[in-house]
Amino acid sequence: MNSEGGVALDLAQAGWRKPRRSQANGNCVEVADGFPGIVPVRDSKNPDAALVLPMETWNAFVAHLKD
Repeated sequence: MNSEGGVALDLAQAGWRKPRRSQANGNCVEVADGFPGIVPVRDSKNPDAALVLPMETWNAFVAHLKD
């Protein structure tokens, strides 16, 4: 567990990927696959910090972007 009482998630070996439409300037959102029920997300400019979202939240976010 981490100091906030949540479960610590080791993302050191995560396979991060950028969207197919990402720009060459390096300003990208990256996601890591392979974590059941959650989606780790990070800013490519700050790879040491990640936001971990429930899959339902990520799916709603992506659906909103597509609208």
